Amino acid sequence: MPREIRLNAFDMACIGHIQQGMWTHPRDTSVNYNRLDHWVSLARTLEAGLFDGLFLADVLGIYDVYGGSPDAALRNAVQVPLLDPAMLVPAMAAATTHLGFGITCNLAYEQPFLFARRMSTLDHLTQGRIGWNIVTGYLDSAARAMGFSRQMAHDDRYDLADEYMDVVYGLWEASWAPDAVRADRAAGLYADPAKLRRVRHEGRQFQMDAIHLCEPSPQRTPVLYQAGASQRGRQFAARHAECVFVNGGAKPHVADLVADLRARAAPRPIRVFVGATAIVGRTEAEARDLLEEYRRHASVEGALAHASASLGIDFARYGMDEPIEGGESQAIQSNVEAMKRAAGGVFTKRHLIDRFVLGSRQPPILGSAEQVADALMSWTEEADVDGFNLSRTVMPEGLERFVELVVPVLQERGVYKRAYAPGTYREKLFGAGPLLEAPHPAAAMRQAAWA
Repeated sequence: MPREIRLNAFDMACIGHIQQGMWTHPRDTSVNYNRLDHWVSLARTLEAGLFDGLFLADVLGIYDVYGGSPDAALRNAVQVPLLDPAMLVPAMAAATTHLGFGITCNLAYEQPFLFARRMSTLDHLTQGRIGWNIVTGYLDSAARAMGFSRQMAHDDRYDLADEYMDVVYGLWEASWAPDAVRADRAAGLYADPAKLRRVRHEGRQFQMDAIHLCEPSPQRTPVLYQAGASQRGRQFAARHAECVFVNGGAKPHVADLVADLRARAAPRPIRVFVGATAIVGRTEAEARDLLEEYRRHASVEGALAHASASLGIDFARYGMDEPIEGGESQAIQSNVEAMKRAAGGVFTKRHLIDRFVLGSRQPPILGSAEQVADALMSWTEEADVDGFNLSRTVMPEGLERFVELVVPVLQERGVYKRAYAPGTYREKLFGAGPLLEAPHPAAAMRQAAWA
């Protein structure tokens, strides 16, 4: 049987997300990021294209590594201004029936008790269509905004995250029994106190003694995404993640990464999504014309501001052909390693800029609908990925063209669904029940509490 391709749209509640400068294109509508109708229209387009989800990225700081200043990011709207992604979801959920929503929330700066309530609320309001992209942050500007001099060391952040997960699992899975809610009008009994438990935690980072404020939502624990590809990140993903987001690159390297992730997570299944950008035309020539049109709006300065922050390297300090060595940094370590591999060990600013085809380090998949479909299918076959996080180019036409042109080709080839499966986000992704099951640690907590 052909392998079904999974699709998420990859976006952010801002003007400039991955492809920097596209907001200056006359047909782009990204400046409407602060209007609900912008997001509702996007959600409807994605559901018409049978996308599995909308994956919303987020950061809690401003990109101020390039030149030691936020000016380049501010001039080019590089992920600033930026809205809270969680606030957008209820409106989009009300306008759709099946589309899932994966939102990024940084656990480093938020108490787990409050965060657990927010996610349970969203899972209730979406009827089980919420996911959480677990991040620990990578910006010192975010740490300073939260009252710290700098962020924690890379591996220490994952140690904190492991403890954080234990706390929220306890709230979501072990505080309310499956039959705690009686809703008995005649008896005047809504919840049976004997079926509720206080979650007590005394750890290195967190202390808590509380009953979860929300009754069990359709999924209890949201679908768990994670994007760390470092060794410590992979260790974390093996224990917690259901879906993993990986960057593109050479297919053999991605295939090795995917094989390692699957082996670490076994026997649990995981879905792996690779980041991608598509420029699609009715013909290859039309796609190339679109690419050249879009390229005229790409911002090199914006792309450098973004890359400096995510790689932890101030590229303003280097000449065009001066070798750049990634030193000690608490930024995204896998991004630095990916750039080194692409450059054959050492890279320069000129090499980096040459990769900024559309204002990002991600070269687009280009061609007719058939060619783009070929490329996507080759990724699933050669790198063993399950699907793609498709980042926006010019909004909304980039995604609209993909839905109009590529989706029918994938369907004709038998690698893309023609209708949504019933059930929650987790049920749609994995074809099993709405709740996490053993051997996931969240399931173990539920079973230990209410077996």
